[in-house]
Amino acid sequence: MKIKKILIANRGEIAIRIIRTAKQMKIRTVVVRAAVEPNAMYLEYADEIYDYSEELPEIPVFLDIEKIIEIALNTGADAIHPGYGFLAENAYFANKCLENKLIFIGPDPDSIYKMGNKTIARKIALANGIPVASGSEGNISNIEEAITLADKIGYPVIIKAASGGGGRGMRIVRKAEDMEKFFIIASKEAEKAFKDPSVFIERYIENPKHIEFQILGDKFGNVIHLGERECSIQRKHQKLLEEAPSSALNSDLRQKMGATAVKIAKAVDYYSAGTVEFLLDSDNNFYFMEMNTRIQVEHPVTELVTGIDLIQQQIQIANGNTLNIKQEDINLKGWAIECRINAEDVQAGFAPDPGKIENLSMPAGPDIRVDTGITVGSSIISSYDSMIAKLIVKGKDRKDAIKNCKMALDKVWIKGTKTTLPFFRMLVRNQKFLEGTFTTAFIEKDIEKYYLNSEYEEMLAAWLATKMFVEENLEENSIQVDFENGKEMSPWLMNKRMNQF
Repeated sequence: MKIKKILIANRGEIAIRIIRTAKQMKIRTVVVRAAVEPNAMYLEYADEIYDYSEELPEIPVFLDIEKIIEIALNTGADAIHPGYGFLAENAYFANKCLENKLIFIGPDPDSIYKMGNKTIARKIALANGIPVASGSEGNISNIEEAITLADKIGYPVIIKAASGGGGRGMRIVRKAEDMEKFFIIASKEAEKAFKDPSVFIERYIENPKHIEFQILGDKFGNVIHLGERECSIQRKHQKLLEEAPSSALNSDLRQKMGATAVKIAKAVDYYSAGTVEFLLDSDNNFYFMEMNTRIQVEHPVTELVTGIDLIQQQIQIANGNTLNIKQEDINLKGWAIECRINAEDVQAGFAPDPGKIENLSMPAGPDIRVDTGITVGSSIISSYDSMIAKLIVKGKDRKDAIKNCKMALDKVWIKGTKTTLPFFRMLVRNQKFLEGTFTTAFIEKDIEKYYLNSEYEEMLAAWLATKMFVEENLEENSIQVDFENGKEMSPWLMNKRMNQF
């Protein structure tokens, strides 16, 4: 059976992204109009819309398994693409699709279950000789057991939710007297987020790099990796910027980590696109962390450096095709950086800032890709995530990609909500970022505590426009202005600098 019509069980930029590839493959698409955003941008791109806007369900339609299956059957779809988030890593949902003779564009339910439960994934890794941080073999049942184990492996330790991800149900414990408090918090948070209070414990690796490998596998046992992504710029385990490849890896380490990613995928007979995530310490020792059994938010950086359409590969694999790429075909060309531009108040700790987009301008060019589901008039609502757009920029090498990213960020203009733009504009001028020596502790340890207030974004835009003029039009060294110190500037300091011109 070949896929002719896909129901996209998702919204926003990922729905548009899937539609774009489906159109190229001459596959029809169906999307769902939800009550909370009846005029969403993604609705304009699909071949067919199922209107669910007159109902206000207790749970979002994209989390309602029975309703999604019903919509697929009623619209004549023969496949469902879950995108990321919502039901993308729900083994029960994947199984219900198969029971209803719907093709699930993703891996087998068994793989989703095994890799979705971190304690099971950890046991599989250990059984296959894959390095993991020392810790519990299974879930920790009580505080006394947690304290005993932590005393054995040594502090600091990290408590992790057995199910789910996204940084929820995770707490770092640095001393025994804090274990009870953080154990209870992590367990309750896990239960609330994933309906599973189970947690386990690992040794906490201080200041690591977060490196993930994109893999592809088919239903015939063929698995390859498409190189790595650097995901160390994050806050509370939430990624903010990703790049491919990583400046931390040489060819030998890339080959070793890539082979390990393929090995764990094969251990669960994995097919479709997936991501194997590792922590890399300062001595270049790496440890398996988890596997995400779906397309990732940051997949575009891999697409730009490999030239491979990952959504197309997912659909072809779901169709039962043999993987048409071999490991030796993978050749990383250039460098790509993705900035997640979110409606968040950076100075308030990246708190979501819902609102209506009054004005929006994005850059364009041969080295720029913008994935978005937002346009002028769109509302960022609290029911969904705060993403406005993904700005993806390519260069011939890392230095060139950063230069292009600076220029692209300086040309982004968004009005109506606070955004993460001030953070990114600071980041690409930070010396530690430029050197590639940052770790996952960058935000907590390597930058000052106060970010530029979004209230002054207009002043920032004017300052950056002046900077671009200086960089592009004046002779080198004719004006000495310190644009590269990477410090967060107060509006008063910025105003002082602007007055220099």
